This record gives sequence, structure tokens and C-alpha cells, in this order.
Amino acid sequence: MAKMWFSFLIINSLSLLFHFSVTTRAIRNGVGLEKQICRNTVQGRYLLSDDNGFVCDALTVDPYSRCCPEVGDKFSCHGCNLLSRCCNSYEYCVSCCLNPSKTLQHQIIKMKVAKPATAGTYENVFDFCAGRCRHNSESVVHENAYLSDFHHCFSSTSKYPGANSTLPEARLNGINVVVGRQGESCDSVCKSSGQSCVPNKLLVLNQCDIMQKYMRCKGACFSSIGADQPAEVVDNAPRHLNPGACLYTRTQSMLSCDGSHQHTRRLCPCA
Repeated sequence: MAKMWFSFLIINSLSLLFHFSVTTRAIRNGVGLEKQICRNTVQGRYLLSDDNGFVCDALTVDPYSRCCPEVGDKFSCHGCNLLSRCCNSYEYCVSCCLNPSKTLQHQIIKMKVAKPATAGTYENVFDFCAGRCRHNSESVVHENAYLSDFHHCFSSTSKYPGANSTLPEARLNGINVVVGRQGESCDSVCKSSGQSCVPNKLLVLNQCDIMQKYMRCKGACFSSIGADQPAEVVDNAPRHLNPGACLYTRTQSMLSCDGSHQHTRRLCPCA
């Protein structure tokens, strides 16, 4: 009887020892689990956005994981115009852009990072948003000032920053579109109102649907060649010039603020 009792104690002790060993090993394994590492923006002095879609200030970001605390709105569009997809803050532009309902991964990973044919494509949504939300030439007027406070944009409707947009009106934020007088250049048109012509916005106006919003274009809309375009031919012009017609140029290098023609009225971007 005593021998059986001793054997029971030995077996029970070994069982407890094995259980403790497994438990300890499990706890130690838990200690060694790697934390999630985030990618985040580093452009701002005070705020940053991580690839989870959260925005935080630099003092609250986790120094080890580089993630923002998961508090507040995820994919926040604070300070963003959802129609133009432009924001007044780089970090919130990135956060808003990361929302799967606004940016589709299967579309953006096919897009080129820049215009040249040799340029690579975006590898993921974060790279797209972080790159797209930075400034580009379309957000600048006179090379040293922003057209609008909403100059961080993430629209994926163009192949590269500065390409034609499906929302031209959004690209005219801060621009005063003026129809000039017969024979007048855009430099003269804008100067008469105390402004200057913005050359890189002529491309936006050089479209029939845009011209038809500001001009009658009763003689239809035709492609042409001339430094005075986009423009409308005046009614009293010779018949071979298509009086009343709107003209746009397919030779974009000819777009100019100082061009003019004695029989046309120009459509001018002033700021």
C-alpha cells in the first residue's frame, strides 16, 4: 500500500512539473512575439499618418512599432473636399486616401509613379497615397504660391500629377476664368483686373466642354492651330474662319498667355 502511494506521488509530481514547463514555455513564447511595424509619413513637423489610416502627433507615435494609437477616426478625411479629393493637410490627405472605399488597390498598383515611360508603378496603396498627396505643379500658381488651401490631392483619375483630370473644375480652384475682348491676349485680359495669367491652367481650359460653359460656341467646337487658343471666333469674322465657333489646340506646346488673334476672344485663367 505504501509503495502504491509513493508511486502515485511520483506520477502526480511529474505531471505537475510537465504542466508547469509547458505553461512557462507558452508564456515565454508570448514574450517573443513581434509587434506590428507600421510605415508612416514623415513630412509634417507635428502630425503623421500611418499605413493603418490613423493620424497622430509625433509625440504619441509608438517609438518601436512606429504606429499611431488606434484612437479617433480611422481613414479620417478631416479638412478634405471629397468632391475634388483635395485636403488642406498632407497627413489627413494620406489617411483619407487609404480608405478602401476611395482608393482601389487593384487600380493604383497599375499606375505609373511619374510621366516617363520608364517610370515604375506603385507597389501598394500607402506608397500611392503618400506620393500622390504631396504637392505638384497643378497646385501651384506663379511657381511660388498655392492656388488653394486644398493643395494635397489624391485623385487617381490621372496617370501622373499634372495630367488631365476628369474633374477639370476642381483643377480651377482659385482661378478666375475670364473671357477676353476681341484681339486681346490673356496677359492683357488678366492685367486689366489686377491679376496675372496662369500658363499651366490653359491646358485645363483647352477643352470643348469647358469652353462651352463660359462661351456660346454656337458655331460648334473645332481643333485648330494657334497661340490664341482656347478661344471663340467673333461673329463678324470672315466665313472661312467659322464665326461663332470655339477653337482648341491639339498642339499643347502652343498654349500661351501672350497669344492673340484679331478675330477671336480668348478664354483666360487669371489669378
